[in-house]
Order: sequence, then structure tokens, then C-alpha cells
Amino acid sequence: MSASAAPTSSTPLVAARTLGTMMSRDVRGRATGLRHVRAPVPVHFPESAEMPESLTHLVLRTFLFQLLQHALGATHSVGSEQFVYWLPTDPRRCLAPDVFVKRDVPQTLFATWKCWHHGAPDLAVEVVSPNDGAGLEWDEKLARYGEMGVAELVRFDPDEREGGRLRVWDRLDEDLVEREVNGDATPCLTLGWTWVISRVDAVAGAGPVLRLKDAAGNLVATSEEVSLTRAGEAVAREKQAEGRAKALEDELAQLRARMADVPSR
Repeated sequence: MSASAAPTSSTPLVAARTLGTMMSRDVRGRATGLRHVRAPVPVHFPESAEMPESLTHLVLRTFLFQLLQHALGATHSVGSEQFVYWLPTDPRRCLAPDVFVKRDVPQTLFATWKCWHHGAPDLAVEVVSPNDGAGLEWDEKLARYGEMGVAELVRFDPDEREGGRLRVWDRLDEDLVEREVNGDATPCLTLGWTWVISRVDAVAGAGPVLRLKDAAGNLVATSEEVSLTRAGEAVAREKQAEGRAKALEDELAQLRARMADVPSR
């Protein structure tokens, strides 16, 4: 077969991929029908923990979660504050990103995210909060994100000065390396868009807000913003229609006045 020819369904490469997919889907179910030397010891993976959260932090992470969930749709998974586990033997190795994305895994109502089932998140976002002092230090969080296998990590600090609010790490040769960010914008490699910091009416009182622009330079909108825009456009169309109707009424009135001035024969 030439180098440019496409492999057929009978080639070893395709067959191996198909077999791997089949095994990954049902191997656990088939194993339950066999005899084993001992019963499994369940490992408990908590779904929640008591952590303080400021109102500003809640608003910022909820806004970004809703934005990404609406923009990416049901074919990609978006989470917020769920525990992400990456070691099936150690539930202590976990993090709860403020927002995370796993591409090409359909959205479900998952309670926790286990990387050995779904893969590591492609993107994780941490919104800095004054209450972070009660949790892990940033160096420890960064090390854990490295263990997790995330490809792109974003850290947003709304209280920092302009130009220092946005920090991003990329996975290069299995290492999370901080990129140079100039100003308040930088590419989002995971989604092909651009991270920007702005203020939006939908997050009144929250100050600087982390959001995205698409390839055309348009702000990626939440479902609420889309609804508000459509409602505004509907109101504008209604006003235009009312204006046209009023203009026609005025023209008709002028025409009737001119007709009244014409002497009858």
C-alpha cells in the first residue's frame, strides 16, 4: 500500500483501535461474571466538601460555567466545582476546578469526574478568591493540575491590576509551563478562541469578568445574553414597525387633506 493510501477496515491499525474501544467499554461488566480470589475493597470518592465561597467568586465562576455550557452545547462536558479524581487508588489526590472542559465527551449530570473513566480535562479555570487562604496554596494546586494531566490551566485574579489578572499554563512535554501573557488577553488553545477580561451588564457589581471572544472577535455569549439580545432586537423591530405605521398614517392624512382642497366639478 502506498504511503498516501488510506488504511482499510482490515488493516491491523484499524482492527487494534476497534478492539481497544470495545474492551474499554465493557471489560468491567464482563469481569463481574468471573470468579476472583477476593472481594473488591470499595474506595470512597467524596462528591462535596464544605468550602467557603464569596458571592463575587460564585458570580464569576457561575457566569463562565453558563457561558461555556451554552457555547459548547451537549457534545462537550463542562463542570464547575465538582471533584476531579485522577488516581483510582487515592481519593485524596483531587481538585475541584471552578470551571473545567472535556471536549468530545457528551454532557451528563456527573457528581464527580474520574479521569480513568473520561480522561483528564482539556481545560481548567481557577478564579482567585480571598477565601483561598482556607484551601491549598497555589504551588500545591499547580502541582496537582500537573498530576491530573490538564492541557490548559487558566488562573484569573479579579483583584489584580490590569495586565496581571490573567495567567495561563500549557502542557509542554508533560510539564505545565506558564506562558507569557501581555495585557488582559491571550489565546484559549483548547477552544480556538481568545481569553479576555471585560465588564458586562449581566454580572453587575462583579467588576472584571473573565470571558471569551470567538475567531471573528465577537464576545461568546451566555444563553441569558442571547435571550436579552433577541428581546432587544424584537423591541427594536417593533419600534421600527410602529414608526413605519405612523409614517404611513401621516402620509394618508396629508393625502386626504390635499384631496379635500381639490374643488369638486
